[in-house]
Amino acid sequence: MRPLILFVSLLLLAWGCQRAAEQQPVTRIIFDTDMAPDYDDVGALTLLHAFADSGLVDIAATVSSNKTETAVPCIEVLNGYFGRPDIPLGVAKGIAPNINTWHKGLRWTEELPRLFPHSVKQSSDAPDAVAVYRKVLSESPDTSVVIVTVGFLSNIRDLLQSGPDSISGLTGKELIRKKVKRMVTMGGFFPEGKEFNIEQDTLASKIVTEEMPVPIIFSGFEIGDKILTGSRVAALNDPQSPVSMVYAMSLAQDNPEGRQSWDQTAVLVGATGTEPYFDVERGNMIMLDGGVNTWEKSDTGRHYRLLFKRPVSEITEKIEGLMMHKGH
Repeated sequence: MRPLILFVSLLLLAWGCQRAAEQQPVTRIIFDTDMAPDYDDVGALTLLHAFADSGLVDIAATVSSNKTETAVPCIEVLNGYFGRPDIPLGVAKGIAPNINTWHKGLRWTEELPRLFPHSVKQSSDAPDAVAVYRKVLSESPDTSVVIVTVGFLSNIRDLLQSGPDSISGLTGKELIRKKVKRMVTMGGFFPEGKEFNIEQDTLASKIVTEEMPVPIIFSGFEIGDKILTGSRVAALNDPQSPVSMVYAMSLAQDNPEGRQSWDQTAVLVGATGTEPYFDVERGNMIMLDGGVNTWEKSDTGRHYRLLFKRPVSEITEKIEGLMMHKGH
């Protein structure tokens, strides 16, 4: 009898785990990236597709806050490689940075569109990111969307300041308040400092941090700076994988042992929440002159910043494993 009881128990346990997985809510994410200056954006988008393939995430849109002409083609290449060529694309049309990769040798931003299929020839051909945001938000259930930004806050600023239009009778701020659960942002340096994403469009960063009507979780520079990833995916040397190609090419110019994982941490939290890897501290991010930010701890603050809860090595292993995810 005991083997039978054990078999039935294991069967019930497996069924329970399957039911729990089926009942886990899918997180609807809009991914906003500056795709080009650094290549952790490539790793971040890989994580997002890995979570989508596991059923945890619905990628509602992928937009660029960077106006450089290679940004959207690179996003489209990655979406296509992971079997989602129809994800809506958008790009900043207002005031926003225009920055290509700083590498002086081989530029992955030029190699991806040259080697892999895509239909948008240059970023300026893509739709207005604000219109994409407004359409996706207007069609989404209330408080169902998580915005993940791993670049400049230019698009979010423009969305906040958008008025009613043919897409929705609500202002941008009203749409966000109604449809967005939270925003997770790779940005800032805590408790005080200057960070690239925040500094490049300082005015947008100030407006968004002061006016965003939903909570913002910040993954600061000091978080991703300690997490080096990419060596394993680079070592695959897979010519069919744009992710492997980017990391192999770029790590050879930077550090073969890995690149900081700033953007990946934001996707990890946006898709799965802070547990088990991070704690949060509540407070207010305050913009100072010159793109510098500081932090004010407060029990009634509008913002949250990530703190390490698990060892860096454990988080590194998690992110590196997800970056090994292959396309369809």
